[in-house]
Amino acid sequence: MNTRNPQGEILTNIILEAFRLNGALLEAGNQLTKPFELTSARWQVLGPVSEQPLTVAQIARRMGLARQGVQRIVNDLEQLAMVTFESNPDHKRAPLIAISKKGQAAMEKINAAQSVWVNELADGLSERQLTQTLKVLRSVRERLEDT
Repeated sequence: MNTRNPQGEILTNIILEAFRLNGALLEAGNQLTKPFELTSARWQVLGPVSEQPLTVAQIARRMGLARQGVQRIVNDLEQLAMVTFESNPDHKRAPLIAISKKGQAAMEKINAAQSVWVNELADGLSERQLTQTLKVLRSVRERLEDT
């Protein structure tokens, strides 16, 4: 029978806490985005295209999501007039998803609300703590992606 070493036990607890954190973040995101006709999932997809037009596959890779789920959400966002489809000179069958004026306006309002929320959430945590946490989480994600 295999047993976890001390690092494996701690990392298991971090993983379980990350699952709980993900659920709490999704719920908080839903509350934050609700006034703007969005959900956490829609916000997660709209965010990358607010920087530049991307294909569904590019959004999925960038955000670590399933392509099929992103396609469904993009279709929902298009119905809400938050995004538009543009022709893609590099691939005729994979249009670029671009943010619309309505989507950009919603993102600006969400970003303002998120700034207030995240500053309050970060209160009492040091920059050092947060930076170290980010480094560890990024390292674990990169190891997972390399396997």
